[in-house]
Amino acid sequence: MNGRPGDPVLDIRGLHVDFAGVPAVRGVDLALHRGEVLGLVGESGSGKSVTALAAMGLLPGGAGVRGSVRLDGTELVGAGDAALSAVRGNRIAMVFQDPLSAFTPVYRIGDQIVEALRTHQDLSRERAAERAVELLDLVGIPEPRVRAAAFPHEFSGGMRQRAMIAMAMANDPDVILADEPTTALDVTVQAQVLDVLRTAQRETGAALLLVSHDLGVIAGTADRVAVMYAGRIVETAPVDALFARPRMPYTLGLIGAVPRLDADAEGRPEPLVPIPGAPPAPAALPPGCAFAPRCPLAEDRCRTAEPELAAAAGEPHLAACVRAGEVSGLRPLDVFPVPAADSPARGAAGGRPDGGSVLRVSGLARTFPLLKGAVFRRRVGSVHAVDGVDLDIRAGEVLGLVGESGSGKSTTLFEILELRPPERGSVEVLGRGTDALTRREAHALRAQVQIVFQDPMASLDPRLPVGDAIAEPLRAQRADRDRIARRVPELMRQVGLDPAHGDRFPHEFSGGQRQRVGIARALAVDPRLLVLDEPVSALDVSVQAGVLNLLLRLRAELGLAYLFVSHDLSVVRHIADRVSVMYLGRTVEAGAVGEVFARPLHPYTQALLSAVPLPDPVRERARARILLPGDPPSPTRRLSGCPFRSRCQVFAALPEPRRERCTTEAPALAEQGGDHVAACHFPAARAVV
Repeated sequence: MNGRPGDPVLDIRGLHVDFAGVPAVRGVDLALHRGEVLGLVGESGSGKSVTALAAMGLLPGGAGVRGSVRLDGTELVGAGDAALSAVRGNRIAMVFQDPLSAFTPVYRIGDQIVEALRTHQDLSRERAAERAVELLDLVGIPEPRVRAAAFPHEFSGGMRQRAMIAMAMANDPDVILADEPTTALDVTVQAQVLDVLRTAQRETGAALLLVSHDLGVIAGTADRVAVMYAGRIVETAPVDALFARPRMPYTLGLIGAVPRLDADAEGRPEPLVPIPGAPPAPAALPPGCAFAPRCPLAEDRCRTAEPELAAAAGEPHLAACVRAGEVSGLRPLDVFPVPAADSPARGAAGGRPDGGSVLRVSGLARTFPLLKGAVFRRRVGSVHAVDGVDLDIRAGEVLGLVGESGSGKSTTLFEILELRPPERGSVEVLGRGTDALTRREAHALRAQVQIVFQDPMASLDPRLPVGDAIAEPLRAQRADRDRIARRVPELMRQVGLDPAHGDRFPHEFSGGQRQRVGIARALAVDPRLLVLDEPVSALDVSVQAGVLNLLLRLRAELGLAYLFVSHDLSVVRHIADRVSVMYLGRTVEAGAVGEVFARPLHPYTQALLSAVPLPDPVRERARARILLPGDPPSPTRRLSGCPFRSRCQVFAALPEPRRERCTTEAPALAEQGGDHVAACHFPAARAVV
């Protein structure tokens, strides 16, 4: 990340984009120098991706594009297809958000990289094929010659993204545009992909425009940051200056909305700051500053004229705010106050509530048949989805369940929610074992355990008004009409929704509002345990902050217990009292969240935590990364010994005689002090946050 002085390699000036007359980008100015990383951040709909796509001329034909995009002085706006085709993939390369959609599914990965090479270089097919293998090897694809012959669907998500980066760097581009390249990836895979992006930039010397909603990723990767809101750049500065002293209230709100992994050891992170309201619709922008309706510092002058992006005293820190000088030096909570009831309420470090057990899971296992054949299907093996899970939640307690995709988290949830005899192990809900429940008892107990799903739009019936959706659990428990009529408005008020909107349909609500509907629905029958399956993963950071604050308030008011599943360990650090880490269907570490995050003992937990980016450029760049090689082993194979050893940094450093124990003996969960347990033959605390 060493940008060189001189003229920018990519110079965007006065870029305007509209769709059918509705503005999506309004006068954006950006300049990228060789070797520089520019981070572009903002909420969904702010115009980030449209800006990146406009720079490559990839917008649909109906888009109106005005302004200037110059690549080393050559104008791209208005250029013909032939001129743009000569540039795309050659001098400007794109890394898309969803590599599965970006790759052609019916062509092999190697053939697609060969095509990118031969389109812009005079290479024989044999030399291009060799170069494709070299590129796959450079980005860390194992067995690159074999993998080059595979199809996109045969790659994992992280491997597809690495292959996409290999294609982007194939022709040594001058500029790489990366549009949310780590969205929807596990934190360990995200770390791998970011490392590969750095490799690509280092090998090509390209300028990198990194579009991301993750401020931690930006803090650790970017040299400069531009913040977008309502189609405009509203603040831009060197990365250290922007995070240390933001001058735009919107930037301050974005930073304050991010849960932080590096909370103090006693487990009292600051309350999150949800920016009030929602971004304006592009067709209905307010007069003056577009952020004024959401800004607590707005004055009359903010509503009359839109402020220019301006610097103070010639500094390279620009902000579009008339009160930029006053904002500089303020904390997020100084501008966006959060009620005290919304802040996390934690007991003493390591202490647990005195209430009885709400959920106790011991040695839970679940396998699924692996079938082969189209007409006559036969079982050829088993998928060991859950293979030894232990959980314990007391009344009023929040347990975070974390692990990579495929670790068995969701299967564990549904095994609990089925309230049926487990295949192996035991499940107790409110002191009742699920192996001896009658159908009537299970129906009654189900009201005490409710779930909030990851995607609220998919979990709500689109043909049903939200008031009726909230009432469904009450009808299932045969509540009378009067109680339902009283209860639905109460629930909507409780989760911050207007009861008058109960006759609206799900598509008429924002994503955060739909998730609040899902929470209200789960609360309808007065449960004692809420199971939350990635409830904020699909939300913008500010909306996520509001939902997390709501969950903390409901927990305090109603005495609820939560089983909170998330791939985002920063969110778990903020909301949970205890954490349980899963790997390949097994619990590998558990304990008080402050203890486990401060003193992780299992190498897998250490790798997870080291991969979580911090929204602090200084601290983030000083941390040591533990990059896990490869992907988890297939759950169709029962491995002898420790299932993590093929990726374990501790195992790799052990002398040969000591490796035998990890190879032959599966480690059991063992107490490490207090209620901190870990399944490792060689546990050793290591600070990674």
